[in-house]
Amino acid sequence: MVSVELDIIQTAGVGALALIVGMFLTRRISLLQKFCVPSPVSGGIIFSLLSLALYAWFHVEVSFDGTLKDFFMTAFFTSVGFQSDFKVIKQGGRPLLLMLVLLVLMIAMQNLMATGMTRIMDINPLIGVAAGSVSMTGGHGTAGGFSALLEELGLQGGGTIAMAAATFGLVAGSMIGGPLAERLIRKKVMPNQLSEENESVSAMASGKETAKRAVMHHEEFLQYAEASYFILLTMGGGTLVNWLIVEIGLTVPTYFGAMILAVIVRNAMGLIKYKQHGKVVQADTLLHMDRIVSLGNICLPIFLGMAMISLQLWQLQSLALPLVVILLLQVVMMLLYAYFVAFPMLGRSYDAAVLCAGLCGFGLGATPNAMANMSAVCDKYRYAVKPFLIIPIIGGMCTDLINVGMITFFLNML
Repeated sequence: MVSVELDIIQTAGVGALALIVGMFLTRRISLLQKFCVPSPVSGGIIFSLLSLALYAWFHVEVSFDGTLKDFFMTAFFTSVGFQSDFKVIKQGGRPLLLMLVLLVLMIAMQNLMATGMTRIMDINPLIGVAAGSVSMTGGHGTAGGFSALLEELGLQGGGTIAMAAATFGLVAGSMIGGPLAERLIRKKVMPNQLSEENESVSAMASGKETAKRAVMHHEEFLQYAEASYFILLTMGGGTLVNWLIVEIGLTVPTYFGAMILAVIVRNAMGLIKYKQHGKVVQADTLLHMDRIVSLGNICLPIFLGMAMISLQLWQLQSLALPLVVILLLQVVMMLLYAYFVAFPMLGRSYDAAVLCAGLCGFGLGATPNAMANMSAVCDKYRYAVKPFLIIPIIGGMCTDLINVGMITFFLNML
């Protein structure tokens, strides 16, 4: 076996190439657009397959330097922490609170089922963690974030297992959300709800606008620079938070401290007010949140691109059947949970059916999947304002924060 090691710069270059290839494929292949497959995944899997071919046919093992991958991963999760504004969550009302409860229950069930199945099949329980909410609710971002920790805890190929499970969940979440909502609407929703047009045009426009993810804008350099400094400063302070948590005896991923510190900083600054040009201004405006979100959205694909090219797919060979069994059970459980638990809790209404489509999307994949599922349903029937307001808040502000805490709890219980 010949080993080829790429250094930090070469790894970044190959990761960027995987992103460019993925972007090209996503634009050209409608199936990738339909299932909201991220560019780093579509491009990265090609390089993973190339590595597999080199390993299987030419006995060449390619390894990558993960230093920059870890940096961009921490930067992304720091930006996620900054997005967790408790004031916005508080204003979401009863539907948002119910979705938060459903989210917590869903994450717990995903982990309990997956780890329980590993005991039944007598395999490493960490495989259950990797195929639980790490990859289901967490998607590729959290799967990549926990990869190193899973491998440190003794799960060989933990990153490959988690990322493969996340890819499965991404496709499954897109496939089941729309049909589930369709059945709920036809069987459970009153016909008069389908023709209701009680939302004003302005509210509709506002809902659609809120649903859009922040994207990179051509704004002043200074705002992006200040946002970058806040992220870097919080990442540095986060290492101390991580150190304190580890000293207590808990196991956490490397980005956890930075994410928690970002949550604290964001909400603490939201409580501080000062006068500027005769107007009262909240201190959290200094963070330039739209810039922080944009920077996070840049860091995520770079991190995912480098994570995907690093997959060692040959490590899945011995785990193929157990992993498939767990993942199929995750899909079945998601369907039953949305149909028999989430829909009744959310009020058995048209909005509840649309929310269930979104729940399947980010419960097995990611927030873009949830938005795509709900859009497909609404295109057929009618637009629903509340789901498009609630799902981005849940997916953007709450999911990663709650999920990381829950996964950490399960890891420390094993």
